[in-house]
Amino acid sequence: QEEQQPMADPAMPNESVCATVLQILVPFLLAGLGTVMAGVLLDVVQHWDVFQTITEIVILVPALLGLKGNLEMTLASRLSTAVNTGKTNAPREKWNLIVGNLALKQVQATVLGFLAALTASALGWVLDEKLVVNYAALLCCSSVVTASTASLLQGKNIIFKLSIATVVVIVISKRTGINPDNIATPIAASFGDLITLGLLAVISQGFFYCIELCPCVVYVVFVLCLGLTPLWVLISFRHPESRRLLYCGWEPIITAVVISSLGGLILDRAMTDPNLMGLVVYTPVINGVGGNLVAIQSSRITTYLHFHCSLGELPEHSKGCQCPCRTFYGKGPNNRTAQVLLLLTIPGHVIFLYVIYLMHGGHRSLTAVFVTLYLAAAFIQVFLLLCIADWMVHCLWRCGRDPDSFSIPYLTALGDLLGTALLALCFYLLQFSSEEDDHLGD
Repeated sequence: QEEQQPMADPAMPNESVCATVLQILVPFLLAGLGTVMAGVLLDVVQHWDVFQTITEIVILVPALLGLKGNLEMTLASRLSTAVNTGKTNAPREKWNLIVGNLALKQVQATVLGFLAALTASALGWVLDEKLVVNYAALLCCSSVVTASTASLLQGKNIIFKLSIATVVVIVISKRTGINPDNIATPIAASFGDLITLGLLAVISQGFFYCIELCPCVVYVVFVLCLGLTPLWVLISFRHPESRRLLYCGWEPIITAVVISSLGGLILDRAMTDPNLMGLVVYTPVINGVGGNLVAIQSSRITTYLHFHCSLGELPEHSKGCQCPCRTFYGKGPNNRTAQVLLLLTIPGHVIFLYVIYLMHGGHRSLTAVFVTLYLAAAFIQVFLLLCIADWMVHCLWRCGRDPDSFSIPYLTALGDLLGTALLALCFYLLQFSSEEDDHLGD
């Protein structure tokens, strides 16, 4: 009697350095242009009435943009790993996985939008020693409606296209021999910042006009949005993975909201400090690019660990002390990817700076000193993030936690804080420069 042959395990994606660069480059540039447009938009809306009156909304911006990026990129990372490891071969399993994860993302967006607004209100209260209840309610309502609407626009029906586009890209890339880890997270984040920021500006400005005439509208809309949460919870129970994350997937994204809010404090200071004039337009760019690059590396390392060892165990070569030399110098596929991602930082930012200049964004001309300091800040940010990612993903794996769901929120939040802090330092150092800037002012 012939023995039934077991189904062969899927092979680990393997590509050359040239193939890796080509696969990463287009999604990276696309995502970067999305952050550029978000920065230019933020430079415009910072002068709107709601941003000038309720300054806490500026603290909310990095947290809310980071929140949407985290949810989209963790979704893309989980789906990429599932596709690479052959967990979506059965059509029913694939459908339940996609629907469950998208519903989970909607629950997380609603709850964390509320928590982000509470954090921004608390930080504003500590700094200004005053709290206007209606303004705090407006902030909470605007944040929840923005997060929920952005998730729906990036969600699960035909009219909600971006997440479906991400899913389609992941499936097609696998069938055509392209590693989904290289393209899924940048595609997921490509225009998320722009959509989220635009929604936040329009929604908050609309509620600002309503708050003086009929404050109850804000409270009613807020309650209605929260009332939809049980529906998303029920849908997310359709798949064991999304059901598990409903219980244990909150720690990293809640921590990420708090860390990103600290970067929002720096951004809030930039609104009034003349030494930081022009910082606003560059903040989404440096934060978004750093987050996209480190998300690619995190997703690739996680896929590698899924293929080579069980959760809680590490390969022999990954044991021991982690150091920067180990991250960038070696012959492994993840070492080569770290080198590629770090080398993409400078030319990528040069392109994005030039696009901002062509769009007449910001309040500062591209002097040699400014460009040098900005590129140094961006390079240091990505270098640190890639080192931290290598250490964090392996630590999470060794502790029995899936890095696809835990690492990206921490890493992108740290990217927001590092990017904003280094950018602020860059602008302060410009005060010691002898070069005069002929492009200051609104």
